[in-house]
Amino acid sequence: MNDIGGEVRLGSMLFTLVEPHRGHEVAYNRWYERDHFYAGCMVGPWLFAGRRFVATAPLKDLRFGTDAHRFGGIAAGSYVAVYWILDGHHDDHVDWALRQVHWLHANGRMFAERDHIHTLMYRHAFTVAEENSVPAELALDHPFCAMTATLVRPGGGVTAESLGTYLHTRFHPELDVGFTPIPLPADAPVAQQGQEGLEDCLLTLSFTTTDPATAHHERQAAARLLHDDGVAEVLWSAPFIPTLPGTDTYTGDLW
Repeated sequence: MNDIGGEVRLGSMLFTLVEPHRGHEVAYNRWYERDHFYAGCMVGPWLFAGRRFVATAPLKDLRFGTDAHRFGGIAAGSYVAVYWILDGHHDDHVDWALRQVHWLHANGRMFAERDHIHTLMYRHAFTVAEENSVPAELALDHPFCAMTATLVRPGGGVTAESLGTYLHTRFHPELDVGFTPIPLPADAPVAQQGQEGLEDCLLTLSFTTTDPATAHHERQAAARLLHDDGVAEVLWSAPFIPTLPGTDTYTGDLW
């Protein structure tokens, strides 16, 4: 039995942005939600929450940033799955996960008709939120309407902590969770582009109760303020909405 000891705290995450091949959208959606979501991640030790999100064609049109095409183009990356790993047990989980994914490959439990757009582990760096908001640890279980993933490059001398403080005092977000990238292990069975130059970047996940289209202009205005104040450059910002498990909703709306 795993003895977690103390409080349950978010320590790191897996962020996996994927594009199913055209004509295989439904098959991919069913494989991922009914098999891989569990067999590849949720049954593993020290991983305590997970959720899938989707970007329809109208949501992809809202993507922006100074390097908006970093991950293969604005239209790439229809589905993203996010998983929380318990603080202090990142390496323990990754050790299991690498062995598990090789086992799944060997036993025909993977899905070839898809491309990894951006799959990477990230270390929790900060959480900023409204007073009495949902804790970061519960963000993937709470019925938020949307999640926006934003890759930023902090300005000179700006740390993750100071960026979090800036976001909290300037924008008062519902819930923003910031992460620093962890390089892929050498034997990770993932091929993708856009990994260069990530070591000095941060990825923030913004969870909101509003429709992402409603907040689009606010996000663009926030990006300009970040730039003008010398705090950070927004490289890539992409909104998503939760999938509806057990259905094929949105599979016909990806392009």
